[in-house]
Amino acid sequence: MRWGLAVRAGSADSHLMSSSAAPQTLAHPLRQLLRRGGVRSLYQPIVDLDSGLPVAYEALARGPQDSPLESPAALFGAAHALDLVAELDRACRSAAIEGALAAGLQPPHALFVNLEPGAVLGDDAPLSHEDDLLAGRLRVVVEFTERALTDRPAEVLAAVAWLRERGCGIALDDVGVDERSLALMPFLAPDVIKLDMSLIQARGATPAAARVLNAVAAEAERSGAVLLAEGIETEEHLARARAIGATLGQGWLFGRPGLLPAGAPAPDADRLPMRSHEPLPPGTPFELIADLRRVRRGDKRLLLALSRQLEAEASALGGEVVVLATFQDARFFTPRSRDRYVALARSAALVGALGFGMGVDPAPGVRGAGLLEDEALLGEWDVAVVSPHFSAAFVARDLGDEGEDGDRRFEFFVTYERELVVRAARALMTRIVPAP
Repeated sequence: MRWGLAVRAGSADSHLMSSSAAPQTLAHPLRQLLRRGGVRSLYQPIVDLDSGLPVAYEALARGPQDSPLESPAALFGAAHALDLVAELDRACRSAAIEGALAAGLQPPHALFVNLEPGAVLGDDAPLSHEDDLLAGRLRVVVEFTERALTDRPAEVLAAVAWLRERGCGIALDDVGVDERSLALMPFLAPDVIKLDMSLIQARGATPAAARVLNAVAAEAERSGAVLLAEGIETEEHLARARAIGATLGQGWLFGRPGLLPAGAPAPDADRLPMRSHEPLPPGTPFELIADLRRVRRGDKRLLLALSRQLEAEASALGGEVVVLATFQDARFFTPRSRDRYVALARSAALVGALGFGMGVDPAPGVRGAGLLEDEALLGEWDVAVVSPHFSAAFVARDLGDEGEDGDRRFEFFVTYERELVVRAARALMTRIVPAP
């Protein structure tokens, strides 16, 4: 669990979470703190569970010591009240990096920092000290939550590409708190999956916890992502973390937040492999996949049946599914289509609909994006469904027939190959506009 995203509200921070000062009374001190660079960082070790050696440190933000803004609760409570979360978040990341460089933290040790969804804005660089990142003087892993991706999908995917180009790793945080994170794992393609402390500290395994762990295990097996267990405070927690497949751990058993140690022993092997940067090739779903699949032809009546069946399968997947679709034109997002997508959006992690004339919110719970008259995607009818254990994409391109709408013909294909489906879905997700 996070507090204000740049700090964690778990056991390591619980003694700092109370503040009697109202956020508005801290307005002036917060603005002064941001102007003067008064945010500081403490660091909690992340260890290899086999050797017990630290492989990384997570930065946790604090205000000036013994001040009303020392606690993360006060810091981010005031920032939310004043709409300064993005500014505070950037200050927290800068303080974390500057502190790590000053302390001489070097690869193979890594620094974990958090990124607030609202801080992913426009062309702002997600991290400072770009020269140090490019030169390899500091190894950074940036943590996102599912809320970051659902709030600002296009911006987050662009930020991930920027970070990977500079050698940074990506972590998906708080997995197990919200089932939406399970559906969004393949879009972030995290190097590290952080299992929430609730999965580690609970006694017994509920069906919900088992579902999370199965989904995480499947993603880790497919992608090679590393599992990191949070909230390890006892030997019992440690045994449970190992039992569910974690190789890295974090919690009071290994150390509380503090200053970075001088000359920490390096791990004997790289326990944090990071993916190389693989930019998403430009193009529409049809352009990205058609050469890899047998393309057929059919009229709209046939294709309606195929697309609706795929939507019906998605409706049974609950909160662990992402559904993204193009409708060519807003007029094809009929009342019946609208009702189906509203029903999907009630439980799904993310539902998006794109088309010419489509608004930002084409239906309750449905995220939208308008298409331009001259872009290639306008000629496509696509439905992509991604969940931990099921993925499918229906992709069609209009052949330009005139006459009855039901007689219009399309080139189309259906694929269940996960890698291709995610490729198609990412091409659509980059178009979804930020949530209000």
